[in-house]
Amino acid sequence: MDPSASPVDELFQRGFADHQIGRLAEAEKAYRKVLAAAPRHADALHYLGLIAHQVGRDDAAVQYIGHAIACDGAQPTYHCNLGLILCNLGRPAQAEQSLRRALSLRPDFPEALNQLGIALHRLGRPAEAEASYREALRFRPAFPHALNNLGITLAGLGRSAEAALSYREALRLDAAFPDAYTNLGIVLAALGRPAEAEACYREALRLRPEFPGALNNLGAALTTLGRPAEAETCFREVVRLQPDLADAHNNLAVALCDLRRHAEAETCAREALRLRPDYADAHSNLGMVLFDLRRLLEAETSYREALRLEPDFPQAHMNLSSALLITGRFEEGWEEHEWRWKARHMAGGARGFSAPLWSGEVLGEGGVLLLHAEQGLGDTLQFCRYAPLAAARARVVLEVQAPLARLLSSLPGVSQVIARGEALPAFDAQAPLLSLPRAFGTTIETVPARVPYLAADPDQAAAWGRRLAALPGLKVGLCWAGEPRAGFPELAAIDARRSISLAALAPLAKVAGVSFVSLQKGAPAAQAADPPPPMALFDYTAELADFADTAALVENLDLVISVDTSVAHLAGAMARPVWLLNRFDTCWRWLLDRQDSPWYPTLRLFRQTTPGDWTSVIADLRQALHTLAQTQEAGARLPSGRAVSPSRP
Repeated sequence: MDPSASPVDELFQRGFADHQIGRLAEAEKAYRKVLAAAPRHADALHYLGLIAHQVGRDDAAVQYIGHAIACDGAQPTYHCNLGLILCNLGRPAQAEQSLRRALSLRPDFPEALNQLGIALHRLGRPAEAEASYREALRFRPAFPHALNNLGITLAGLGRSAEAALSYREALRLDAAFPDAYTNLGIVLAALGRPAEAEACYREALRLRPEFPGALNNLGAALTTLGRPAEAETCFREVVRLQPDLADAHNNLAVALCDLRRHAEAETCAREALRLRPDYADAHSNLGMVLFDLRRLLEAETSYREALRLEPDFPQAHMNLSSALLITGRFEEGWEEHEWRWKARHMAGGARGFSAPLWSGEVLGEGGVLLLHAEQGLGDTLQFCRYAPLAAARARVVLEVQAPLARLLSSLPGVSQVIARGEALPAFDAQAPLLSLPRAFGTTIETVPARVPYLAADPDQAAAWGRRLAALPGLKVGLCWAGEPRAGFPELAAIDARRSISLAALAPLAKVAGVSFVSLQKGAPAAQAADPPPPMALFDYTAELADFADTAALVENLDLVISVDTSVAHLAGAMARPVWLLNRFDTCWRWLLDRQDSPWYPTLRLFRQTTPGDWTSVIADLRQALHTLAQTQEAGARLPSGRAVSPSRP
């Protein structure tokens, strides 16, 4: 102790020492004794305010520090701390005033500049916030918290790459900074790098195991990565730590929906809405759960409520489009479907052409219309039917995926078919293929369903006919799986529900009088090497380089049996008989409770009646195939020139 210090000063120093080591109760007692002896002791008032802030009594903290400023208004630290606490209380405008007063007293005050940036960010003035953080860093370059806050503002401005650099610099200076790891993870997730985001969140949790924000974001990353069971564990821990956090209940609902546990998912989504009734994302997610449960009117109500709360919510518009289209309300459905370019699964997929979107008008003489594929091969096969119709109103150039280019060259009226990636000619208007039903005003009654609109090369088809002639009985093509699309977990989850194994088709092998031909490509094609006995499966797929080759083979089959993938669309477009195995949560294009399709007159649907139940679907399929095989066999036994009795005069 300073021998010249007064008793009040000694008492303050003892309180300050206790304060520094976290003995807050002892420090508070000392500061109060100081004030009993010297009521205008500004430092004691200031530090009593800091203790109040530390124990969560921010209103009291404002009063104490306000008194300190009244006693000595020339201390920039007092104004800075008052600004910090006012920000915590949700009073950023008042915080700005205090912080600017601090900076008027000390312009080179990095803490005040950093805190001013926070206040400005909360006031919705991000450009000023950025400038304030950068000024703080000019005075103190090694300031991790200012770098972290700068990253938050940059991320909010859509400058994700710069934000990531700011977070990384903060972590270079302070490797034990869990908030910076979490924020870096958020930016990496936004940049489409969920695996790297996962690593950041796990590091944040290593440093701070009970960190709800990091846990919630980790769960979101795991959901994106297609690992919903792990995501569920994260979200349940967040709910344990923060039971009133609506985000956690909403995210848990998504994970449970992905796990096909819809009743639990509905409960979680409704809990999120109980906690936050105006939560648009939770309304949309509840709609998705109800949609999967086939409670479509309730789902539509949820989507519309989400859009009432947030009119420009792309995913809710897309979800609503599915509810409308699947129930045959095409006019509004096609309009809502145009939001797909802003929805998460297609964000960034728009081509950005300068030519206007075609809306069905007749282009001037020589006007060129570019029609371009946008999603899967099946989508292109289904909607290329509009190209000949468009050719009556413009000169059509059609850009499609390379495996389809040769086949689609047979479309009547199309001037040129270009494989994606090849140079495009000049054009006056453009349209993605799935925008064409809107352009033509397609209703369920006016679907252009004249088939065939695709045809195999006659010489190729004839060659296959000669090769298949020796196969006994009914010639049936099989395709049992779609494209896994492992890089897109949401689509991969759908593929897992629509696809089956070749072994699951074993009951078909018991149908007499059938020769099966594999049409399966990709990794699942390997199953053709070991068909379920006693299935006779002939596999020529190594010779099928593109869809024109596949079409020539399909032309010689009596029937195609396929899951919901491109082969089914090909057979339907060629007017070949096709039986489609359809999952319970069907795609909107197959409508509801129908065995037929307005898109393909030769297609028959075999639907799951409960989620995941392929057994009953395949049993129905087996019975139908047995009946067809018997019919063909009986027909084959009838002589072509069967005698009839002469009529009597």
